[in-house]
Amino acid sequence: MALTTDVKAELVSIRNAPPTVRVAEVTAILRFAGGLHSIAGRVAVEAEVDAETLARRVARDLAEIYGVRPEIAQVQSSTANDGARWAVRVIAQGETLARQTGLLDQRRRPVRGLPNRLTTGSRAEVAGLWRGAFLAAGTLSEPGRSAMLEVVCPSSEAAMALVGAAHRLGVAAKAREVRGMPRVVVREGEAIRTILNEMGAQKTAIAWEELRQRREVRAGVNRLVNFDDANLRRSAQAAVAACARVERALEILADEVPDHLKVAGELRLAHRDASLDELGHHADPPLTKDAVAGRIRRLLAMADKRAQQEGIPGTEAAVPVGLDV
Repeated sequence: MALTTDVKAELVSIRNAPPTVRVAEVTAILRFAGGLHSIAGRVAVEAEVDAETLARRVARDLAEIYGVRPEIAQVQSSTANDGARWAVRVIAQGETLARQTGLLDQRRRPVRGLPNRLTTGSRAEVAGLWRGAFLAAGTLSEPGRSAMLEVVCPSSEAAMALVGAAHRLGVAAKAREVRGMPRVVVREGEAIRTILNEMGAQKTAIAWEELRQRREVRAGVNRLVNFDDANLRRSAQAAVAACARVERALEILADEVPDHLKVAGELRLAHRDASLDELGHHADPPLTKDAVAGRIRRLLAMADKRAQQEGIPGTEAAVPVGLDV
């Protein structure tokens, strides 16, 4: 959760945004972090957030933009791991605020999505909308195979509206449902970096990208190391199998081995880890690797034919169990 904390700390520190952008941000916070309540027969607006600095920012924006007097109270977290949380409540003038922020429509019905004027606003306003949604209910995981930026949504309609807002910023986002809770997810690394920059978390975007690149380099090195290890293991197994078959071939043919094939076989046994090219250089006179390979292949074929004629195990029978022939 360290990255999430870094993003939110950077976003909360943003100052002097245009009024329409502040409206988009605070509206999203109210939509994604709170809702409407009925207190003593009156409509109350409440947002529950995870940082006191954010609670004070929301209260200040509500007071400056809408002229209301919010209350801030520390509340009990629903789970032991969530830490302290703060609620920003507007009871007096709550219904008016709900109408102004689009939480209620003109018929006093709760709005399930997001106000159309926000999702179709300017690029800065759409970015402010995303900033508010992330501050309210967003998380950012570390780079890797499961890397993602996610926002928990109050409804499927709000999720779809947030996906549309992301697309307007050039970011591919998807809505999904996990344990009955709608969410919007951004997964691709470049898309995550873009949405962080659009929201205003440029420093965290740079740090996240650097971490992603370091991990990709490390993963690439690990893949190469594993690949080299696998190749070495296969080469070693092939050498053991080849030497076992040559030994068996020389045993089967005994004194009937042609001299040039015997030399090739003895070279193989004398230099068990050498490549065919290296074996050729050890020969006197030197041989090409194709010549060495051909002689060893004929040696094995001759021995296997003799073994079949005599009804005895051939060269493959000498290969240890579990090794490739």
